[in-house]
Amino acid sequence: METNTLLDEQLTTPQNYKEFAYPITFKFRIGTLANDFVATDANGQTVAYVRQKMFRLKEAIMVYTNESKSNLMNKIDADRIIDFNASYSFTDADGNVIGRMGRKGMRSLWKASYNIFNTDNTSSYSIQEENPWAKVGDVLLNEIPIVGIFTGYLCNPKYAVSNTEGQKVARLSKSPSFFGRSFKLDKLDEFKAGDDERIMLSLMMMILLERRRG
Repeated sequence: METNTLLDEQLTTPQNYKEFAYPITFKFRIGTLANDFVATDANGQTVAYVRQKMFRLKEAIMVYTNESKSNLMNKIDADRIIDFNASYSFTDADGNVIGRMGRKGMRSLWKASYNIFNTDNTSSYSIQEENPWAKVGDVLLNEIPIVGIFTGYLCNPKYAVSNTEGQKVARLSKSPSFFGRSFKLDKLDEFKAGDDERIMLSLMMMILLERRRG
């Protein structure tokens, strides 16, 4: 490899660049008052413990390295009281902004739609729900006695992450489960250097928002 190429990579790749072993599994904890889940990688290693602060007018999410909550990695904060135009900023443990995610307003009523922004406030990726009818089916089946108990196995939405060229680079899928508590993140193509963490935080926040809707 030429010296110029090495210098270019050092300049364009962030020093704190995080890579993950995909697929990543997000599993919600059952039986706790908090809305929280654990993220584990393909090797079974915990990569994050995500905890939502309860009884807050604005969303406040804490992301730790593990369930002991001894080491804070990131914070996710909403810019306003929850509505369809809220924006969610991502900061590291030192308070440095590393990006944000914004919901696409009323468009998300039918099909979940979000934009992921860089530190320069440029939209770099989008998140789109691929099968919105799964959510409709979940709501309808929940109204049927006995059958509603099994919607976690029958209706499982999927969300695609696409770059600015429209190419899908990742997919988040709800896994069949009794309580609808497990999600899997698959990497479909390469991200730009340094974008893994921003995409991961965006999907973590989106899960917390969309899980309320079914």
